[in-house]
Amino acid sequence: MKNRISAVLLGTALAFGANGAAFAQDKTIKIGVLTDNSGLYSDIGGAGSTLAAQMAVEDSGLAAKGWKIDIVSADHQNKPDIGTNTARQWIDVDKVDIFMDVLNSGVALAVSNLVKEKNVIMINTGAASSDLTNTKCSPNTIHWVYDTYMLANSTGQALVKAGGDTWYFLTRWSATPPRSSSSRAARCSAPSGIP
Repeated sequence: MKNRISAVLLGTALAFGANGAAFAQDKTIKIGVLTDNSGLYSDIGGAGSTLAAQMAVEDSGLAAKGWKIDIVSADHQNKPDIGTNTARQWIDVDKVDIFMDVLNSGVALAVSNLVKEKNVIMINTGAASSDLTNTKCSPNTIHWVYDTYMLANSTGQALVKAGGDTWYFLTRWSATPPRSSSSRAARCSAPSGIP
């Protein structure tokens, strides 16, 4: 099963990344794993994502067939500007063909715009924003995993189907005003009984 998943992911990446005759002739591809190595998503991505990409390359057996597949990895630090700058350098200087992982939705949306502009591929395996498959949909981005619409819709439907008719929302009130505009802070007021 592991080999089948690795082969499907790598095969998809190679098929979409082969966008020129020169690429097909020299059998070289560079995969960029743009991930969170140091933040809250590092446990579900990070070094494990880079290792998984390396294992997929090994499992594919393409090296024995003459393919040269290089993997580079970087930490986007959950910041769209850092992710986009890294991606731009990888495309322009390092000639990365395909981006993998890109866990943070903000980073994924920013990189999705760049890969569309530069005509390379991003296979998103972590960001959940439904904008990647809706309003910001791109022919250069493959949204491989769940999205926020699917999670809310399927869970809500299953709960209603099972007879759920009472809903409780847990929220956390902070006495510290939001750091955004003063108009938003003016709209926020503490519930009665909270100083």
